[in-house]
Amino acid sequence: MRIPDFQLDGNKSTCCGCEACVQKCPHSAISMIRDDEGFYYPIIDNEKCVDCGLCSQICQYQHPVSKSHETQVAYGGYIMDEKVLNESTSGGAFTAIVDEWCDENYVIFGAVANGIKVKHSFITDKSQLAAFRRSKYSQSAIGDSYNEALSFLKSGKKVLFSGTPCQIAALKSFLKDRYFENLLTVEVVCEGVPSPLFIEKLENKLGGNITTLDYRYKDNDRWDFQVMYLENTNSSKPLKRDRWFNPFWSIWLNHLMSRPSCYNCLYTTNARVADITLGDLWGVHRYCPDLYNDDKGASLIVANTEHGRLLVESIMGKTFEGRELDFSTALKYQGPMRKSIPINPDRSAFMKDLLSMDYDSICKKWAKRPSLKLIISKYLWGTNRQVVRRWKMKQKLIRLK
Repeated sequence: MRIPDFQLDGNKSTCCGCEACVQKCPHSAISMIRDDEGFYYPIIDNEKCVDCGLCSQICQYQHPVSKSHETQVAYGGYIMDEKVLNESTSGGAFTAIVDEWCDENYVIFGAVANGIKVKHSFITDKSQLAAFRRSKYSQSAIGDSYNEALSFLKSGKKVLFSGTPCQIAALKSFLKDRYFENLLTVEVVCEGVPSPLFIEKLENKLGGNITTLDYRYKDNDRWDFQVMYLENTNSSKPLKRDRWFNPFWSIWLNHLMSRPSCYNCLYTTNARVADITLGDLWGVHRYCPDLYNDDKGASLIVANTEHGRLLVESIMGKTFEGRELDFSTALKYQGPMRKSIPINPDRSAFMKDLLSMDYDSICKKWAKRPSLKLIISKYLWGTNRQVVRRWKMKQKLIRLK
């Protein structure tokens, strides 16, 4: 067994774990093997490898995938369907796009969670779309999705493929510019994938299998608080903890446990690989408070191609309440679309502790408590009141004019 030569002598920062090389190998000579940090990397079986070079040819680090911003337009808003909105991480833009694109003879690919495990899968019926909603905050196992997407496209089906930017890039590399007329790619704004070891430590602490894990549960329609909702087999009472008191958010957002390649991501620029980019509408209460939606969730949509723009325009006012935004202003609040996450100098020390400490000890040492200023801002004053106050002041100024 050996590390693929195209990984630059085993440099883990040059492998995002997209699995394209695994699916491309005609001899099944490559397997994804988990390392000590919980991330998967391709390993070659010398007995099966014939040195054909196909794995190197499809590697996005060896052969970068072209990015596009030919018709880049930003939009903000939320889906009109209240039920779907509540089931979505932010504003439900993904569902609105799926409903418009997938009219007939379609296949939809996305990430599905089963407890703490996440994998890519496909559906052929939009009524099953709920499985793809919600952010997973875990790198999905792609399985055979690229081969399956290619097979569906060859048969003449319309394919909507959603995933992280590196997964979309892997699909495009796999297809080699073929069948794009029937393909719509939708990527999420990604701030790096965390090590699964942290959630596994939490599962061990709870003493039972986690059956439901929602990182961004809308508890009483509070989108901005990003509540983690968790059910496990050892307790009849679900665990709820909002972002500001959640060790996961504190540790991950301090960039202590992301995949090595995420610190040097190829796709943290405004030029994108997908037709459409989706994310939270951060900064909504500052520059577009009319789209705040009473803290029920709002989406950012960026159309990167003409294909994507025409589709997004077709949902506006139909199933999606929204409008065009100033692109440069929207980009200002989307750090992962401008630069890679910085590596925390304490990452090595944290990962060492993650391997040796229990969950409570890790949290006590590494998770930061919210400041008094933050507590006052979020819980006593409240984002809702900030938005209402700013909106009323803005409307008053408009009337005075």
